[in-house]
Amino acid sequence: MSTATATARPGAVLADLLPASRVRDVALVVGGAVLTGLVAQLSVPVPGSPVPVTGQTFAALLVGTTLGARRGFLSLALYAVAGVAGVPWFAQGTSGAGMVSFGYVLGMLIASALVGALARRGADRSPLRMAGTMILGEAVVYAVGVPYLALAAHLSASQAIAAGLTPFLIGDALKAALAMGALPTAWKLVNKD
Repeated sequence: MSTATATARPGAVLADLLPASRVRDVALVVGGAVLTGLVAQLSVPVPGSPVPVTGQTFAALLVGTTLGARRGFLSLALYAVAGVAGVPWFAQGTSGAGMVSFGYVLGMLIASALVGALARRGADRSPLRMAGTMILGEAVVYAVGVPYLALAAHLSASQAIAAGLTPFLIGDALKAALAMGALPTAWKLVNKD
């Protein structure tokens, strides 16, 4: 598929600009999982929280947005399954489903599909829509991650919010700002051809 065809076709995501094949799709899914695992290692502990600041959520949302709902979901599913099976690529080199922060990984699965579906509807083409897409994706991650944290760490709802949501809001705003510039710019560069 030529670049002009992919950009003109409604419902295209950035990954669709590559020549279509099953090999491409497998490589994209595996690449998205590996990227998420690598970026999860960029981890900074948060005082008073069992959840570190990482690039993991940002990577998961970018994977979903650039690959689309199906490939994004499969990529994050591979990331989650491999991590549960023992690949040490969750935050801080951990693995397994017993972590109190595993709910965030589950939330990323759902969020990657959501942002991928929105990208297929053009949400990645303008800065304002991209910011909204990232904020929705992050909200989904927290909607799953914070209650899981509360249950797994035996915290009250307010304690879980204080430890698993509040410290991350400024960073998430910065991630949304970065994405709102990066993806629409990528589409503008592609559409210049």
